[in-house]
Amino acid sequence: MPIKTLHIPTADGRADAFAAFPDHGEQHPGVLMYADGFGIRPVLREMANELAGHGYYVLVPNLFYRHGPAPVIELPEHIGEEARDAVFAQLMPLIEAHTAERVLSDADAYLGFLTAQPEVGAGPVAVTGYCIGGLLATRTAAAHPGQVAALAAFHGPVGADGPDSLARLTAETHFGHAESDLTPEALGELNQALDAAGVRYTSEIYPGTVHGFAMSDTDAFDPAALQRHWDRLIPLLDRALANR
Repeated sequence: MPIKTLHIPTADGRADAFAAFPDHGEQHPGVLMYADGFGIRPVLREMANELAGHGYYVLVPNLFYRHGPAPVIELPEHIGEEARDAVFAQLMPLIEAHTAERVLSDADAYLGFLTAQPEVGAGPVAVTGYCIGGLLATRTAAAHPGQVAALAAFHGPVGADGPDSLARLTAETHFGHAESDLTPEALGELNQALDAAGVRYTSEIYPGTVHGFAMSDTDAFDPAALQRHWDRLIPLLDRALANR
């Protein structure tokens, strides 16, 4: 799959990004993919490339472009437990500075840029994300109900904004939760909010997983859970964007 380096104009500058998409010439459904808190790195390119192989144009922006191009901080090839504290000490100020207002302003720019690309067909798009990117994807879908037809988030704090935020969702949704991230009781409360929103959804705990299970460059990686993630994500996108 071709991978193209891009720069997205935003209200606060230019966000570096990349896109992965099929190498044949017709237009494809658009997917905005938000990285986890570690940001753009080889594993994100691998995942975007995998998704593009199923017929999608996948745009992955650098969430922390205000602080510099990706990688904003130096990351080890494998982000093991021994490195996490030092890495997060550098990342947390960036995450805390990425306010809800910035998220929504950036989402406007990202979606506008995505839908303007010549390789992307007209019509609705999908958003997906990992870890903090799952929350960003949820905020984006809630803020763009007419434009986002599918939402998927994995090991992300998707309920952080409260049930009122979920009430604005219209996209078909899948939330894949790490077992270490929430209790069955918290899952029940989250799913009640999705029921109240009236959206078509699945929201489930992936058994035996810890936070970060989808990322192969971390100790949290779970190959079976990553496959389960693809088994949920691809059919969701195919259903929601089938008319593209």
